[in-house]
Amino acid sequence: MSPRKIGVTELALRDAHQSLLATRMATEDMVDACDDLDKAGYWSVECWGGATYDACIRFLNEDPWVRLRTFRELMPNSRLQMLLRGQNLLGYRHYEDMVVEKFVEKSAENGMDVFRVFDAVNDPRNMAKAMQAVAKTGKHAQGTICYTISPVHTVEGYVKLAGQLLDMGAQSIALKDMAALLKPQPAYDIIRGIKETYGEDTQINVHCHSTTGVTLVTLQKAIEAGADVVDTAISSMSLGPGHNPTESFVEMLDGTDFTTDLDMSRLIKIRDHFAKIRPKYEDFESSVLVDTDIFASQIPGGMLSNMESQLRAQGAGDKIKEVMAEVPLVKADAGHPPLVTPTSQIVGTQAVFNVLFGRYKKLTAEFADLVLGYYGHTLGEVNPEVAKIAEEQTKKEPITCRPADLLKPEWDELVRKTKELEGNDGTDEDVLTYAQFPAVATDFFKHRAEGPHSVAKSFAELAAEKEAKAKGATAAGIGTVTYNVSLGGRTHTVKVERA
Repeated sequence: MSPRKIGVTELALRDAHQSLLATRMATEDMVDACDDLDKAGYWSVECWGGATYDACIRFLNEDPWVRLRTFRELMPNSRLQMLLRGQNLLGYRHYEDMVVEKFVEKSAENGMDVFRVFDAVNDPRNMAKAMQAVAKTGKHAQGTICYTISPVHTVEGYVKLAGQLLDMGAQSIALKDMAALLKPQPAYDIIRGIKETYGEDTQINVHCHSTTGVTLVTLQKAIEAGADVVDTAISSMSLGPGHNPTESFVEMLDGTDFTTDLDMSRLIKIRDHFAKIRPKYEDFESSVLVDTDIFASQIPGGMLSNMESQLRAQGAGDKIKEVMAEVPLVKADAGHPPLVTPTSQIVGTQAVFNVLFGRYKKLTAEFADLVLGYYGHTLGEVNPEVAKIAEEQTKKEPITCRPADLLKPEWDELVRKTKELEGNDGTDEDVLTYAQFPAVATDFFKHRAEGPHSVAKSFAELAAEKEAKAKGATAAGIGTVTYNVSLGGRTHTVKVERA
């Protein structure tokens, strides 16, 4: 009997650098790997969505639609995959249904194949319209379960959610573990539950970060339970708050009843490319390697690296442990939402406010909306005292309906506003960019013609830094070295001349 083939989704072009390098990687540093990515034998290549759209216009002066079209041209044989936040699209609020439909339509036109649709609070109502829009384009709609741990989240609940997503038209189910919380046995139980309830032919994709150090084993148990596709990142862009290494996963299956059929010679070329590129972004590197405290804090990889960077920028880097301890408390008060964009940022920012100003002395507008239901229904009960504070501070009533039902049609007004902006190109793509990031897009359109502004160091700068360090080490090797030596309870000072 031949081994069962396990598909692999490569994350190097999106989530890997989002989690490790604060999403700063420029398209120019990815294109040379695309031919090997296209021919390595992956089930899909994740290359768009998540925070990359925002980062393109905010930090890199890149048009995200040009990035997508570039990947489509360079990887003609691959399924291109994106992460889509349901009714939030790639922004940080809910958008009216027509905007959602337009975004999906244009993404498909520009080359996207697989839409991994999720909602930050796992509210199916917030995924329905995006899933319908994907089905309308004929592309692959992947319904997503965001995994978290809490007193109200159970295996049975996750299996039930998978059924709701399948009923909505999901062609596959993604089990998304953004904080590396998914241990081997729960992964096995959830996947077996889905397969046994809805059929062995139900495709299940598994996405795990590596931050806690346990999830390579999780992937092994997941495929033993019947998982069909797993997400990995090429080794030179893996581990820490990122993901498990692609090559390690391939080798792990050697001699088992499973295989990936990936071309290892191509993987080595991809590995070597990013090994060369990664040092250019050392200023954005996360310091985390393995952190089992995350089983308590539940902070996902991308959130962790960005939180570190933001706290350092504010001169509050010494508060990181306090903030991490506060995060699960805020999460519980908000009804135990999974921590994924935008809830990770919302809960994380409120945790920062609580540490700096006192618990709930000052609520962000987004956190108030979260506890009042404006982001959707959370599985756990919101702390009523916190909800009362939110009502008092915002003068808003809590809601129970689908949040997007409260939104008025906005497409025509967005078109009008975009056309008034300097540098707009008159396309629906520009309207969608403005819709999601109005302030940032306004500035981006003005400067777009200047071309990409990479924030990476050049190879020349890296070489100069290396030379300076070498000279410093040589200079340090000249002169006298002083040693303090303790003998018999007495300390002696000894000076030694360097040769």
